[in-house]
Amino acid sequence: MDCIVTIEIGTGAIRVTAFDMNSGLLGSSKGTYPTFHARPDYSEQDPEQIFITMLYILKNFLNEKIHPQKHNIVSICFSSAMHSVITIDKYGAPIGNAMVWSDNRAKLEAEDLKNSELGKSIYKVTGTPLHAMSPLNKITWLKNNDNERFQATRKFLSIKAYIIQQLTDEYVIDHSVASATGLLNIHKLKWEEDALQRAGITKQHLPELVSVLYSPKSLKKEYQTLLGLHDKIKIIVGSSDGCMATLGAGVWGDGKATITIEESGAVRVVGKEVIQDEKQRIFNYVLTEGNYVSGGPTNNAGSTFEWFAKQFGDFTRDYELEECIENLIIDAGKVSPGSEGLLFLPYLQGERAPIWNANARGVYFGLNIKHELKHFIRATIEGVLFAFFSIGKTLQEHRGFKSLSANGTYASYPLLTQIIADIFNLPVHIKMNSGSDSVACGGFLLSATEIGMYKSLDEAAQKVKLVANFHPDFHNHSTYMKYFEIFERLGVKLYDEFGAIARLQQDN
Repeated sequence: MDCIVTIEIGTGAIRVTAFDMNSGLLGSSKGTYPTFHARPDYSEQDPEQIFITMLYILKNFLNEKIHPQKHNIVSICFSSAMHSVITIDKYGAPIGNAMVWSDNRAKLEAEDLKNSELGKSIYKVTGTPLHAMSPLNKITWLKNNDNERFQATRKFLSIKAYIIQQLTDEYVIDHSVASATGLLNIHKLKWEEDALQRAGITKQHLPELVSVLYSPKSLKKEYQTLLGLHDKIKIIVGSSDGCMATLGAGVWGDGKATITIEESGAVRVVGKEVIQDEKQRIFNYVLTEGNYVSGGPTNNAGSTFEWFAKQFGDFTRDYELEECIENLIIDAGKVSPGSEGLLFLPYLQGERAPIWNANARGVYFGLNIKHELKHFIRATIEGVLFAFFSIGKTLQEHRGFKSLSANGTYASYPLLTQIIADIFNLPVHIKMNSGSDSVACGGFLLSATEIGMYKSLDEAAQKVKLVANFHPDFHNHSTYMKYFEIFERLGVKLYDEFGAIARLQQDN
């Protein structure tokens, strides 16, 4: 039986999934790797460790789920997190660790560019908000602060581009991941000269631009042997995880938006036109030519829940982290909306949309003597989801939507999905096939379109079956809006204090 395999290179994990040609789930597997925080604002990962993890998980998955059943793999489609930078030397080897999306060390470079006329021009043509996340500013930081490494770099790659190069020997980057770099002109689909000059590089320092449907030459012989694969299997470069999740959630066309809640998160819409936001709060990423995924990302989603669980969860019975989080969420369900006056600003890793403040910090506000652990749990969940609502409000200034599709690991918890429905006052749809996530589903749809099963991505997206399981409670919505007003004002009022405490950390 023919099948399609997808490989998602996430923020902290590799996820391998296989589908039959009717989109039925054949199986999935996951492997994790750490993020290193050597100094304040640093977030790094070892690219070789990610590659080895990918090979290990893929090999075991094929040996356990695919080869024994005599499945014939038609294609392998990749997706990845955005905004990573790996510096490669003249021998093709990484120089140090990868800087990942949550790395904030380039915040001064970003702020300087954002306040300039050049910055306004670059945002308009690239669609990427001017923030420390973007490779444009990361590379500029390297030029200004680690010039020896900068000068030794032959290529600046994303994590996905590095892995594909290791597998196929081709230096390529798809338009989707490239459109998140701040270096791509999304209207002309070519590297933007003004952005390159700002970073101090030329297009020769970057991979070749290709479509998300591009298929490099076959795997290297050694990986064909290692993985038990033949040379006719198509390797599909694929897209960013965010664009793939939007496609896989069936959010295609007017009136729909999607919320993804993984380690980080985002609210997204799809359209034929770029959203031009004068305040530079919204990203516009290319999926395919003429199809733009617009929205806003948050740094602090599942990573915040995991932080809370590790600090305050009950591990006395050797609970795994996931089980600990489940127990905490059960306790949160015992608290009424609004957490009895306790609010949480979830900015543990700074924040992107819509405030775009790398100095932002986490805050519990409204604490009184009656509050217990369960109130902190509920307030943490509500604070994270208030941040999503804040992004959604910004999007609705430009493009309205009447329903939401929720996907990602943390959208599988009914309490969280119901709170989303109540806060947004909108019905929330989830995938009927909950065995696979929307990123993997998007990879399947992209691959299926590439081999001709669907005429277009528009047709492919229509195949996603959704069900409206969660409807808003108006009384809860009214309560949440009263607390959200305070939440939103706090983020503004604490702006100077966020900056002051960030400077104290740097001084120490």
